[in-house]
Amino acid sequence: MDIQTATTLTSSAVVAAIPLMFAGVGELVTEKSGVLNLGVEGMMLMGAVTGYAVTAISGSPWLGVVASAFAGIAMALLFAFLVLTMMANQVATGLSLTIFGVGLSAYVGKPYTSAAVRATIDALPIPGLASIPVIGPSFFSLTPLGYLAFAMFAVVAWFLYRTRAGLVLRSVGESPQVAHSVGFPVIGVRYGATLFGGAMSGIAGGYYSIVYLHLWQENLISGRGWIALALVVFATWRPGRLLVGALLFGAVMGLQFYAQAIGVPVPTQFLAMLPYVATVVVLVLISRNPNTIRLNAPASLGKPFFAAG
Repeated sequence: MDIQTATTLTSSAVVAAIPLMFAGVGELVTEKSGVLNLGVEGMMLMGAVTGYAVTAISGSPWLGVVASAFAGIAMALLFAFLVLTMMANQVATGLSLTIFGVGLSAYVGKPYTSAAVRATIDALPIPGLASIPVIGPSFFSLTPLGYLAFAMFAVVAWFLYRTRAGLVLRSVGESPQVAHSVGFPVIGVRYGATLFGGAMSGIAGGYYSIVYLHLWQENLISGRGWIALALVVFATWRPGRLLVGALLFGAVMGLQFYAQAIGVPVPTQFLAMLPYVATVVVLVLISRNPNTIRLNAPASLGKPFFAAG
């Protein structure tokens, strides 16, 4: 493999990983608070269609990204109200949120399936570092959103393990009754974590439509939200492992597109299956050792909280 090919593959892997990084880090924070939101796919779709529509109307891709974040927050707020205030089942509500997002995004996005949006967010190479062979074009010639995706991991890791607010969030996820007994606002913390996850999922969807693919079509996300959910389990709820996992899955996606581009004599349908096959394989391997998941998963994940007294 020559340097040019290696650079192309690495760059494709990083770019493909960025939406997974946004959605994954948002879901990680949500689950750390004890809330299991399976509606990531729906939030990403609504972020994608809203961001694309606002970009098409305003001509500003940055305004589109902001709109994507707010679309994700709106979906997350609906989910949070149902599961935290109304005490609905988190699994059923999350699945319903995805189904709702799929249908609503298809309806809202109909006028924009043929809309050409030329405005996009350009790459911002870092002088000196961008010229490093292979690594430079891949990691130091990203768009500002790409740099933000990497920065979010440092911010979230610092927040969770170096701040009092992060300690409170983790304590709410581990033992909400104890956290409530010492005066922590369990429901408020979970609302905040859930809305943060929605904002990140919305930005992930907006990245797909505005920056990555430059288009909107029905079901644009194509299951990437489920991959982001699987990545959180794969990472055993640790930000560093999540970053590595997102890059690995990005490499699988990049390899898929590269194989199609060079004309590998394999049906495109089989190549398109690669990321999802990898997801299944990873989850099967992790499931062989349930103790790993049990020891690292937030103890109250997916369980409703009832304030006693």
